[in-house]
Amino acid sequence: MPKLSVGMASMVAVSVKSSPPVPCLLGSTSAALSPSPELLIASRGLMGLGGATLLPSGLAVLSELFEDARQRSRAIGIFAATFAAGFAIGPVIGGQLLSHFDWGAVFLINLPVTAVFLVLAPFVLREVRATRPGGIDVPSIALSAGGLLLTVYAIKSGAAYGPSPRAAVAGIAGVGVLVWFLLRQRTLEYPLVDVRLFRGKAFAVAIATGLLSLVAWSAAAYLTGVYLQSVLGLSVFEAALLALPGAVVLMLACVFTPAAVERIGERYALVSCHFFMAVGLILLLATTATRGILWYAVSTVVSGVGYGISFSLVADTAVGAVPANRAGSAGAIAETSNEVGNALGIALLGSAATLVFRLCGPGIAPTLGETLAAELSDAVRDQAKEAFVCGLHTAAGIAALLCAGLGVLALRWIPRKPLWNKYSK
Repeated sequence: MPKLSVGMASMVAVSVKSSPPVPCLLGSTSAALSPSPELLIASRGLMGLGGATLLPSGLAVLSELFEDARQRSRAIGIFAATFAAGFAIGPVIGGQLLSHFDWGAVFLINLPVTAVFLVLAPFVLREVRATRPGGIDVPSIALSAGGLLLTVYAIKSGAAYGPSPRAAVAGIAGVGVLVWFLLRQRTLEYPLVDVRLFRGKAFAVAIATGLLSLVAWSAAAYLTGVYLQSVLGLSVFEAALLALPGAVVLMLACVFTPAAVERIGERYALVSCHFFMAVGLILLLATTATRGILWYAVSTVVSGVGYGISFSLVADTAVGAVPANRAGSAGAIAETSNEVGNALGIALLGSAATLVFRLCGPGIAPTLGETLAAELSDAVRDQAKEAFVCGLHTAAGIAALLCAGLGVLALRWIPRKPLWNKYSK
């Protein structure tokens, strides 16, 4: 197996050198030029296909490349930091583009990056092939995607418009399909998700951490973005600048987490990430409809420490908690949990905020943006903003409780000593 320096870890994003960027390239171009919402949604789905291929395969490759535990930890930290850097730079660049150009410009910035990658990848990246046989079970892909889509639709529809037979049927069908998916994985020789790995408590906590951290992060990022712009009246660029301190802290936490783990151990690092996230989310409860910029900034800095530890540590903890010959599968599951959490955060916690807004708001429209777009009196506008802030507080409170609860489980289930293959070769 070829060896790479740890410094190249952030570039080792794929084992197949061109397949992930191509959907991103085509999807970005189509999204930027989309004349209708339907085509935009389809284009974003194509971009998602590229991203979904890129991230889990990249982490699986790192797990295969770096057999030495300390090098693997550093590599995963660098890998996570590159995405944290994107979190920091992306909103600022996007805000600037939206201030001067049409909305499609935010998709066009992907094109030169992807083009450079396609040109340099054959010369810079080294191929890594799994030594174990395997295959892709297409029915499992269809079951997982279908089950998630049906379930999310039912939740979002119920939150925005109230209970309905259609939402109930979709929810029941979605849960049934997801159960079918899990049962199918137990019968396959090469499952899409190896559910047997979840028998280990340390692995299960690590994956749950990866899932929950992205649930909290994505929901908080989305809701606070709306809060800053629609409630407090900041511009896109001003809101992006306010997110920079937290994003920088997140990136630094990703980079320095491996060194911190060597001093305090995985157990306490993993536990601390949950409580940093919980405290940061609780700080959002101090925001109001008229002021809250300082509370938002402090919240992103505190929670950014937790998110950074999670992004850097979860995959390494998951890989270290399984037999060495299952490291690639564990790494891919860890990264997939992040992707699923990113989608579920906005879907689930966003739906909780929407439900509160529908119950407490003026009842004009299911979202704050649609409500404020109508001709309203100042009193009604203030009511709508107050209702949104209540929804934000509800979502942040739920996420904080979940983070604190999982932190307690991590304290109980993660062993004090190093995970059993942590320092094995």
